[in-house]
Amino acid sequence: SDPFARVSCCGHTQETVIKKTRFPRWDEVLEFELAEGELGDAVLSVEVWDWDIVGKNDFLGRVRARAGGGGVRICPSLSLRGCRCRGQLGSLRLAVRLVEDRVLPPHCYQPLIQLLAEPIPGTALAVLEEVTSGESRQDVATKLVKIFLAQGLAVPFLDYLIARELARTKDPNTLFRSNSLASKSVEMFMKVVGLPYLHEVLKPVVNRIFEEKKYVELDPCKMEISFKGSLSEAQVRESSLGLLQGYLGDVVDAIVGSVEKCPPLMRAAFKQLRRRVEEQFPSAQHEVGATAGGFLFLRFFAPAVLTPKLFGLREQHADPRTGRTLLLLAKALQSIGNLGLQLGKEPWMAPLHAVLLPSVTRVKAFLDGLVEVDSTQGEPPGHAGHPLHGTGPALLPRFAFKKRYFWLSTEALSYSKSPEWQVGAARALPTMRAVERVDEGTFPQPHVMQVVAQDGAGQLRTTYIQCKVEQCLGVVGKVPVPNAAILQDPHPPRPSSAAPGCSRTHGAVALGEWSDPLDPAAAAQSLYGHLRAAGARLW
Repeated sequence: SDPFARVSCCGHTQETVIKKTRFPRWDEVLEFELAEGELGDAVLSVEVWDWDIVGKNDFLGRVRARAGGGGVRICPSLSLRGCRCRGQLGSLRLAVRLVEDRVLPPHCYQPLIQLLAEPIPGTALAVLEEVTSGESRQDVATKLVKIFLAQGLAVPFLDYLIARELARTKDPNTLFRSNSLASKSVEMFMKVVGLPYLHEVLKPVVNRIFEEKKYVELDPCKMEISFKGSLSEAQVRESSLGLLQGYLGDVVDAIVGSVEKCPPLMRAAFKQLRRRVEEQFPSAQHEVGATAGGFLFLRFFAPAVLTPKLFGLREQHADPRTGRTLLLLAKALQSIGNLGLQLGKEPWMAPLHAVLLPSVTRVKAFLDGLVEVDSTQGEPPGHAGHPLHGTGPALLPRFAFKKRYFWLSTEALSYSKSPEWQVGAARALPTMRAVERVDEGTFPQPHVMQVVAQDGAGQLRTTYIQCKVEQCLGVVGKVPVPNAAILQDPHPPRPSSAAPGCSRTHGAVALGEWSDPLDPAAAAQSLYGHLRAAGARLW
């Protein structure tokens, strides 16, 4: 059986991962963003189907539930009602949670953001760290990273948390091993800033593992259970060892050769981290290198290999065989990230040590090269590490779209002909008056938006941008919201066109977009909620 669940809510539909089993345990979280006004009528419809490669999928059951929670039983299909097998139908445990948050205009949060980012570190961030519980630490870290990235202060923010963590740590071997606010913030910072870098490094090898579906196993106990071929245990171990060495070698080659590909902002953060650790533990040079390696490998590379879907490397989770290969590969990467301090506790991992030790030497050189960066150079202020790639900036000839590379910072929307930071033109953020979606049909291309900016003479100038990814509109659209002179009405259609005008000036705030660091208002609202929840602990 290949069961999968189809979940629908307010016209939106998502599906779970298909697995070959009669007893599915999806354990997945599906999120639906509902517009205001839909909350009262939010009803989830969950259908379970058996996927068939030939013919139609088989319907297994359906359940409908409103916002709330609990366990519900799947209703049998019409064809099964009255059937003797009705009592043998399975049940579905469904947890439903409705989260509603009201976000005020950005200027309302400026006092809180200024308090968090005050030049003299201590008060606000220290209080927030003290009142943050283990359950909410991940969310607080995510929101803080968003705010400080948008302010162009991500490195000083991480430096402050790292300094506080170091002051509480006596043994360098235990540094950043807990799920503290500092550890969670650095982890989320790497995800936001370094996700495109991660994809470039790991995606080719991960895709090959998924496509090849090779059997890999080193544990003799699991080998007896899972392997049903005619090969001996020694032959299986030898074959698995060769495959793992090949995959691991390709991953290590890609990582150690990626120094120049790593975002400058990420490299600057690790440079500051290493400097702080060296100041605190001047005699522990080996442990200093392990600190940076621990973050990159234990909280970035290894988790992405273990669960590629959570990092956007794959659209679906791995099947059991591929998942076991990824687990063994992630274990090897963790051992390398520890820089030889731990080469795997399991005795059956010992055959890999001959490959791990040379890799440790190469990784040390990689970490040394990673922090050799001038912190004052690299990205423009507020740049989050990944450009918004669009196709077509403005009216170069009349309405002719040409390929351009875009960068969105806290100062301007800039673009040029090449990925290198050589700006060809820019639209300063304070001059923007609207970012609007152009109605489909106005241009032959889909996902076209226009950026309306005011020049020095007071004239409105329009730049048309066609993006490959529709989500870019939401990211750029948040930029002019706090501008005092923002247009309140939809912009008229382009000249010499019978097409209707644009949609209303974009001003909505999208919640839950962890990959979008340009939404400080929503992040500040969430932090304000955490502070209110702390209640009397603040006094």
